[in-house]
Amino acid sequence: MKRREFVIKSTLASAAVATTAVAMGSAFNFKNANETLNIGIIGTGDRGKGLIPNINGINNFNVIACCDVLPFRLQEGLKKVNGKAKGYSDYRKLLDNKDIDAILVSTPFNTHSQIAIDALDAGKHVYCEKTMAKGYDGIQNLIKKVEDSKTIFQTGHQYHSSRLYTHVVDLIKKGKIGKVVAFECQWNRHGDWRRPVPQADLEKIINWRMYREYSGGLLAELCSHQIDFANWVLDETPSQVMGTGGVDYWKDGRETYDNIHLIYNYPSGVKATFTCLTSNAKDGYKIKVMGDKGTIILDYAKAWFFPEGLGKKELGELDGVSGATVKWDKDLGIPINIEHKEPSEQALIDFKDNILLNKEPISNITTGANAAICIQMGLDAMYGNKIITRPVL
Repeated sequence: MKRREFVIKSTLASAAVATTAVAMGSAFNFKNANETLNIGIIGTGDRGKGLIPNINGINNFNVIACCDVLPFRLQEGLKKVNGKAKGYSDYRKLLDNKDIDAILVSTPFNTHSQIAIDALDAGKHVYCEKTMAKGYDGIQNLIKKVEDSKTIFQTGHQYHSSRLYTHVVDLIKKGKIGKVVAFECQWNRHGDWRRPVPQADLEKIINWRMYREYSGGLLAELCSHQIDFANWVLDETPSQVMGTGGVDYWKDGRETYDNIHLIYNYPSGVKATFTCLTSNAKDGYKIKVMGDKGTIILDYAKAWFFPEGLGKKELGELDGVSGATVKWDKDLGIPINIEHKEPSEQALIDFKDNILLNKEPISNITTGANAAICIQMGLDAMYGNKIITRPVL
């Protein structure tokens, strides 16, 4: 099966499953939006425990269990919970808890697929942190399980839930910047990305992001959000990728690169570049979408429109409003103002609503798989020092 066929068929299958589930009714028979939903957190490291306060702030969404193989991480997670929660060192025991309706998977990248599959087998709804699965086998296995399941599966590309990002995608698709010609994306930081290790034998468990067996490095942990966005805007996935990187600054025994630079080529001819540095944080996180009529720039929580060919900072007419004075933000352009919540919070609200309404998530198995395929292509390109074309799966 060619990759394009693989993506299209998985999309159709997901749609069929969603339609069937709606027709049959939710497997959990939630009756209304006031029903309490119980969730278990598998993996209470920085991301897992960091999301617990977001869940605590959502009405009728309760964390009743946490799991981690590291006792101190588990205790840190349990301390974040409002009320009483049960702790587990084995996620399979957590999945046996019949009071748990949903699972949040926030474990190392290489474990996502199997834990999510086991959770779906246990009849749980699943929020699986990005990147969805490591390796082509892990991606395919998880797709098949989701397609055979009647529960909700949402991928943790939280910007897909951002009302700002959704608005921007709508603007682009309606022609705001004309024909999209390129993306320039970066996520730069200055820091070694390491976590403190209380004893030497815990190095790979705690700093798993540094080791290729467990991690996709900067590409999977950071760039995957922006790659997911480019796929979303273009409604297509890349046909090839080239890239480079290295361990050039932090000479500390890590295997994953401390800087990466990739170019993805889409079938429409659009090129998308993705850069991550850990030795220079200038401009931090940024997405630049360039079209023949203008450019949209995004950061975590704000967006700007820069019209192509604009030579002055005030226009007599903007979007049909005669006499309007255009607000101009430095050299970024015209702010795009829309009320929105922090993306991770919004994604969890959406997850709860998707379960209660038995609704297919916008960030679903298909979008998650497409991004995961892009990640594996990029890793193969960098580590193999070659151009990688879309694989036959």
